Amino acid sequence: MGVHPHAGQPHAEAMALKQARETGVLEQARVALVTLEPCNHTGRTPPCSEALRNSPVRTVWIGASDPNPQAAGGAARLREEPGGKTVILLNTLPDMTDLARDCQALLAPFASRVMRGRPWISVKQALDIHGSMIPPAGQKTFTSHSSLLLAHRLRRATDAIITGAGTVLADRPRFTVRHVADHSERKPRMLVVCDRQGRLPDDWRRDMTQAGFEVLVSRDLLSVPAMLAERGANWAMVEGGPALLDAVAEAGLWDDWLTIRKETDGPDCITLRSRGESPLRLLRENACSLES
Repeated sequence: MGVHPHAGQPHAEAMALKQARETGVLEQARVALVTLEPCNHTGRTPPCSEALRNSPVRTVWIGASDPNPQAAGGAARLREEPGGKTVILLNTLPDMTDLARDCQALLAPFASRVMRGRPWISVKQALDIHGSMIPPAGQKTFTSHSSLLLAHRLRRATDAIITGAGTVLADRPRFTVRHVADHSERKPRMLVVCDRQGRLPDDWRRDMTQAGFEVLVSRDLLSVPAMLAERGANWAMVEGGPALLDAVAEAGLWDDWLTIRKETDGPDCITLRSRGESPLRLLRENACSLES
């Protein structure tokens, strides 16, 4: 199984073929399963379409077409004769619809950065039974443990967190993923603080930097998406108070909006609004549905 570790390193197809070669099973390989259409251009790495054409693989299953016109065309190249491969796209098979949607969801953040020049932006909003975002005095949250786990899984999956200076001053949040194991050897998670008035405490910024965050400050919310994309962020999560969330909503900066509402009885109610195939779909093993 091949995994693309970082930009500039061999893609998943090349990694899988290399592993098969090193373990002595490459000549037995007949089927390749890929989430994204194999690239068909030479960038920082050679084209994966050529690597597969030059392998014993006969059939290539593709989860999603490449939205980037610069890299697209791998499926067509794989089919070219002589020596063409059988290529199957999941979205052409009715019984593979769910899996095809999963692939689209997985790739949505990457596609957002490549095609729109901005990361996919998810908003997480927690509400009490009265519809308020403000926890009772002395508490940091009011949602259930399962909802907290979901929030930490989302935080772990994203490349960046966007918050407001008001939230920092009120709560001095740590933005950890302590309720789930974080990814090992990951780059520092970016943390953008929207601070128009220069109120961010120096000691909090220093503490967060020492905790492994790359702390960035912005006086203009509208400039944040491009700032993050320039640093390679595919997926950003907004965690803030009512003022920041109102500003994000007014500017239309969100791609999906996760609302966790505490109920008087029973589990929290979790709803998702999305403007596309949401990557949150991949976290739907939670008891509450995350179907967009």
